Amino acid sequence: MLENIRKDIERLVAAYEAEKELRINLEEELGRCREEMEIYRKQIAELDRLTDNLKLKDAFLGTSGNADQARSRIERMIKDIDRCISLMER
Repeated sequence: MLENIRKDIERLVAAYEAEKELRINLEEELGRCREEMEIYRKQIAELDRLTDNLKLKDAFLGTSGNADQARSRIERMIKDIDRCISLMER
């Protein structure tokens, strides 16, 4: 009877150690996944920023893609903004 209890305790200790090792491995994997997720989150943010920049560039260039026209539109916009600021200062 005592030998059976000893074997049961040994099995319980072995099962505990196996579960403990599994928990440690899962925590390490979770940490790696969180780091990877953060990297992907930063990549998504960067790609979103690049997409927004491309959309803005396309909006300025228009369908013709003429950089001179875009530059003149930007200059007109800057003049309009300067005029608005000067009107607000009055």
